[in-house]
Amino acid sequence: MGYAASVSEHPLATHATGEVVGELLEQLGGPPDLAMLFVTGPHVGVLEDIAATVHELLRPGTLVGCSAVSVVGGTEEIEHTPGVALWGGTTGVVSAHHVEVVDRGDGATLVGVDGADLEASATALLLADPATFPVSAVLDALAASHPSLVVAGGVASAGSQPGANRLVLDGRLHDRGAVLVLLAPDVPVEVVVSQGCGPVGQPFTVTAAERNMLLELAGRPALERVQETLAALDERERAAAAKGLHIGRVVDEHALDFDRGDFLVRNVLGADRANGAVAVGDEVPVGATVQLHVRDADSADTDLRLLLDEHSGDGALVFTCNGRGKALFGAPHHDASVVAESLGTTAVAGMFCAGEIGPVGGRSFLHGFTAVTVIFRP
Repeated sequence: MGYAASVSEHPLATHATGEVVGELLEQLGGPPDLAMLFVTGPHVGVLEDIAATVHELLRPGTLVGCSAVSVVGGTEEIEHTPGVALWGGTTGVVSAHHVEVVDRGDGATLVGVDGADLEASATALLLADPATFPVSAVLDALAASHPSLVVAGGVASAGSQPGANRLVLDGRLHDRGAVLVLLAPDVPVEVVVSQGCGPVGQPFTVTAAERNMLLELAGRPALERVQETLAALDERERAAAAKGLHIGRVVDEHALDFDRGDFLVRNVLGADRANGAVAVGDEVPVGATVQLHVRDADSADTDLRLLLDEHSGDGALVFTCNGRGKALFGAPHHDASVVAESLGTTAVAGMFCAGEIGPVGGRSFLHGFTAVTVIFRP
């Protein structure tokens, strides 16, 4: 059976659902172990009916999904219009949970899943509601309690207000929390995180910092190092930097060499000319290795292609930023087509996210402007 994906742009939910289920059954030849369902905003009001129909006709072992501003299916991206994408595959039995974070008086706690289930899993797929689920805090807690667990997925994006999104778990709908899918260790999965940036200049060691303020890089004021790097950029890089400058922090300092995929990229927020400090969108400890990055369509395309190079898979899930797509690349279907072409499969589906989840340097983070690809190998 392997993996399969289908997508429909039909404006009528009943027709769209019938199309994607029929195509998936034709490709798979039988019920998948895991099915992932993604629908755009115009279909949110009837998502319960869509999920029930998929569950009844496809009969997957587990069905999960959520609402999004745009969806991915095969080599297509359906942006800001009615769309239904469905993915299914032979993953073996999975464990799926609706989880929430509650405050029991002694700090926030993740409820809805047992620690033993987390410990027994190698990979987790997480679909989260943006208004009610603190993704970064949960990832920090999981990194401390279950450091070997790889978490990948995305934040629902059909709306930003509480109650605007829906999560699907086996035909049931939820409007808060998250859906967590745990894959067994013997499921061959790889996760590729493309943050859409290219490094410029050279790496520097942080020699003085205070919270998210970089004070010194390699013994000199941070702003001086940034200005020197910008002055040496070519015309394209300078134009990209003018739209937004970023900084990458090496997560695994034990690595001997640093390349794409080793940096956790965050925004440069501003600078203080009085003391030469540079503010960034995360805390950076003294001793960390950092490098400036720029992002534009060319760097995002190059980054995704290079990171996917030499990977192959029978199927893939794509969680890409809602700021990518036509808005970034100027043409439709970029990430979907690159993933399908690079991996050699059209069994690709996913969604445009309000935040993407994936590992960098051995632990998982919440990202922006990123394309996270979950590859299911043969």
